[in-house]
Amino acid sequence: MILIPRRATPLPPDERRAALVASTLELVLAHGPDVSTRQIAQAAGVAEGTIFRVFTTKDELVDAAVASAFDPTPLLRDLAAIDRAAPLPTRLTAAVDILQRRTARIFRLMDALGCTGAAGTGRDRQTRPDQGALLRQALTDLIEPSRDQLRHEPRETARRLHLLTIAGSHPRFVEDDPLSPAEIVSTLLDGIRLRPEPGTAGGSPC
Repeated sequence: MILIPRRATPLPPDERRAALVASTLELVLAHGPDVSTRQIAQAAGVAEGTIFRVFTTKDELVDAAVASAFDPTPLLRDLAAIDRAAPLPTRLTAAVDILQRRTARIFRLMDALGCTGAAGTGRDRQTRPDQGALLRQALTDLIEPSRDQLRHEPRETARRLHLLTIAGSHPRFVEDDPLSPAEIVSTLLDGIRLRPEPGTAGGSPC
């Protein structure tokens, strides 16, 4: 009896598009924007012609892949999934870990693109939601249950956490020694000055 191999079940259009975008983004991160449709098809496990049933041109696909890296939806979803019942340092450390992974990916992408095209067109900037505001609100919501532990309002704490994360993670600032999520959170919450143990004489206030 001869067995005839079955053809793989075609993906629904949305899933096929997402698979092409994801594969293209990984190739762009590794090789820059001048990847071929053959490379993309091989990475996505599809026939080369499949690309042009979803996208009009290769450039359209590359643009969609780059845009996907800046889509805040996965970031906001991951931040929302952090357990609000966990202690504040644990929550913030988890948030910084998520932010650092996204930040590193975006910096890699900008390097791969030669810092061109990453910001999008003027029309893109007008229609794209304010990602900074969305992120600050997500961090504010994460901090809100512990507002009575902080000198600053949750929104200001969120702003400072974001700034510290960028400063402690940017490859041009930290070279090969970024601050860890725990170090960033400790700097935000406790600073770096030594404090005397309870019951011991304090040092100079300066």
